[in-house]
This record gives sequence, C-alpha cells and structure tokens, in this order.
Amino acid sequence: MLNIPLLTSEVVSFNLWFSIFLIAIFAVILSGPILYEYISYRVSYRRAEKRYYSAVKKVFSEQRDDGGGGSIDELIGTAGYAYNQTNDLFFSTMYAWQRSMGYCRLYDEAAAPLGMIIDSEPIRFSYAGRRWLIEFWKGQYGMTTGCELGVYSSQWPDLNIPGVFDGTFYTCASNEDRLYMGFVLYKNGEELFNRKGRHWWLTAFKLGEYSEPSELSMDVYITLKSRGMRDAFLKALQRAGYKEGDYEVRKNTVALFYDKPHSRQPYTRSAATDKMMLAQLKRNCDVYQTLTKGYTSMKDKVKAVKEGSPELYTELFKIGKTASIFSVFDKIKDYLNIEVDGNQLPK
Repeated sequence: MLNIPLLTSEVVSFNLWFSIFLIAIFAVILSGPILYEYISYRVSYRRAEKRYYSAVKKVFSEQRDDGGGGSIDELIGTAGYAYNQTNDLFFSTMYAWQRSMGYCRLYDEAAAPLGMIIDSEPIRFSYAGRRWLIEFWKGQYGMTTGCELGVYSSQWPDLNIPGVFDGTFYTCASNEDRLYMGFVLYKNGEELFNRKGRHWWLTAFKLGEYSEPSELSMDVYITLKSRGMRDAFLKALQRAGYKEGDYEVRKNTVALFYDKPHSRQPYTRSAATDKMMLAQLKRNCDVYQTLTKGYTSMKDKVKAVKEGSPELYTELFKIGKTASIFSVFDKIKDYLNIEVDGNQLPK
C-alpha cells in the first residue's frame, strides 16, 4: 500500500506562492526588452520634463508685476507657442523649436502615454519626387482641447533602426513648401474656434477646456501648390477611406469634414487606457475652471492656480505637443544629420 502524504494547508500555501514566484520570474524574463524600452523612454521623458520645469520655475521666479505678462509670454515662447488674449487660444509659432524635429509615426505612438488622447489622420502621397505627409489631429492635449494641421515631406529612403523604428522620417515643410490652410474646430456641433494662414503647422489649443476626441470634428481647408499636388492628395484621401461626398474641390483648394478618423490609430491607444487618462485630464480641467473662475487675464489665472493647486500648476503649460513627446527623437537622431536650416537628412 502506497503511503501518500497528506497535503496540509501549509504545503498548499507554499506550493501556490512558489508557483506564483516562478511565474513572476518567467514574466519578467520574457518582458525584459519591453521593460527596458519603457524605462529608457520614461528616463528620456523625465529628463525633458525636468528641464522644462526648471525653465518654468526660472521664468515665474522672475515674473514682473507690471501687468504686462511678459514673463508668461517668454515661457510660452520657450515651449514653441504663442498666446492670444482676445480669443484665449494658444498656437504654434512659425519658427518653433518643434520645426527642427521633423515627424514620424513614433511621435503619434508617444502621445497617449504622455496624456495626449488625440485622433490622428495621416494622409501620405507622392509628388514632385518627394513623399509628402499632411496630417490632421484633434483631441485632448493634457489640459487643453485642440487641433492641428501639419505639412511634411521626405526625399530619402525609409529609416530602419532595429527595435526602434522602421518607416519614413519627414522634415517639416520649408518656408517655400508651406501651404495656406484653415480649420474650424467643433465640439458637439458647436464651434469652439477657428484659424487660418500659410503655415507648416497650423494649431490652436484652449486651456482648461475638456473634450473627448469623439466630441470633436473639424472643417479642414488646404490649398495645395499645384493641380498635380492637389490630385495626388485627393487620391491619397480616397485611399485613406474618404469618398467624393466627404470633400469638395475648388481649383487647388480641398475642403473636407474630419470627424471619425479613417486611419488606424496608434497602438498605444485603447478604450481602457483612453478612459483612464481622460478621467484624470477631466479632473484637472475641472479644478482649473474652479480656480480661475472670475479671472480674465492669463497672468491672473496662472497666479490663481499656483496659489490654489501647486500640483496642477506644473501641468499648466504642457500645451499641445510638448518637449516630452519629442524625446523619442533622441532614439533616432544618430541616424540623421541635422542641418542649420532645420532639414534632417538621413546619413
């Protein structure tokens, strides 16, 4: 007769915890490369964030009381943006530092983990010996609701950086390649704001306004450089999923309604993570609205937030696409040669 030992509760408990321990070790081994990539990315992000907060502290420690708000303008300018008191909007400047960073898919992938839940619509086409990217964005950028139109091009082979990036890296449009563009941003059918101009990156952001991307839609107007460029852009729109009734054409100008994106969204976005991130962003916007109620100038609003919520204060000027999103540039810059005029040429 076999003598089978009884499994006591202590033995079961030990076996259970030992199994969990082995599974955990196995999971860590398998996820090592992913964890390393995530940690290295977060380190780059935190370094960029630290430099940014140092600039914030320096500017506001020197803030004047003359009512001019010059130091706030300086801070916003350092971030690559300007502020219009009349319509209470932030917008990207023509010669913002972001212009030297070019653009690639990695930037869209980095947005959601950094608190930017935005719909992206990249339209890619070839014209005049170059590959072009005209992209639309709309959504919640930290504590701002906003939208963007960007123009980029590339005349070089795709980059292939093992484990980092495999795809096209575009330069931002030169002054010669800027396009006349315009947009109207709507929230639940009501106009929030509009902008127009000849630009490479036309944007607008409203601080303290909370919106889910699905609540936002855009009228987009783009005047292409020639009939050939217009036709190439139209074919790319159709490939992306737009039908003839979705856009109108007048000479070289294309007008379209951008609501639900036709393009595949970044892998970093999911319903669960979007919901969690948006909930936090909404809380921040609600606190901002409460603290700044009754104030009209940005200087007074900033002061009210600084006194009422130091934690929220550090989030204030994360406007649009901040330095943190471009920290991924550190991973690919060694494969690029950055010229003085801001054009990036693959080595």
